[in-house]
Amino acid sequence: MSFEKIDSHTTSDRVLVLTMNDPETLNALGDPLMPELVSEVDRFASDPDLRALLITGAGRAFSSGANVRTFARGVQEREKELSNESYEAPRISPWEQLDPIYHAAETRNYGTGPDIVSKLHNMQKPSFAAVNGHAYGLGCGIALSCDFRVAGEAARFNEAFIRNGIVPADGSAWQLPKLVGMSNALWMQMSGEPITGEEAYRIGLANWLATDDQLMDKTLELATKLARGPVYAMGIVKQLVHQGYQQSLVEHLPLASRAQGLTKDTFDHKEGVQAFIEKRQAEYRGY
Repeated sequence: MSFEKIDSHTTSDRVLVLTMNDPETLNALGDPLMPELVSEVDRFASDPDLRALLITGAGRAFSSGANVRTFARGVQEREKELSNESYEAPRISPWEQLDPIYHAAETRNYGTGPDIVSKLHNMQKPSFAAVNGHAYGLGCGIALSCDFRVAGEAARFNEAFIRNGIVPADGSAWQLPKLVGMSNALWMQMSGEPITGEEAYRIGLANWLATDDQLMDKTLELATKLARGPVYAMGIVKQLVHQGYQQSLVEHLPLASRAQGLTKDTFDHKEGVQAFIEKRQAEYRGY
């Protein structure tokens, strides 16, 4: 399948490499780039022959995020709806408005956030973001939604929503504190200031640093390492780790035991044990 704004190829080690390729907009996540990206992520998720995912950007940006022009159109539409009304501060505080007691009675449908975020977050195979430049707004959210992030020298991570007077709806207010801590997340999301790849690595947002000319080689090396491994078990590890954030150890242990039981029935478990006994490299199949 050919795409207009996504370059897609698969390596010999079954790593699917997706390059967002719309340099004129700094890979803004509008049409047709976003639908193409979602389509390829769906294909990766459903194809058992594909073992690891790598997402990067062409040009000087990973992704500049949502196209602000769409925000401008939204502002115009809301102004038409409210043409006979003037702006005023809400009588109920935002914290109250977001409380379950209030939003349970809310009739307006705000949606459930970008599909790409939940698709990547729930992916049962490993995913990598090779952040080659600007990762702004939703572009940063996509990088956060990948399991791992490799930052190049030119990488800039920016929770830019606040610059447009809005807040993140891409899950980053949930994901970012888990990676960098509460205060670092609040600063990024309240200030809208970008941080470098080096700073992202220092605070735990990026897992690895690489020079710009070695970024793709480094990320491919990491993705290939996992693609050659027992991917089925990796998907279960991811689920255990994610659920563990919400559980006590007492709740976690029975789930982990059940999960290990599932993996003991796989070819990869038998292969791993046999390879250990025979002192050779295991050849996993991902099931």
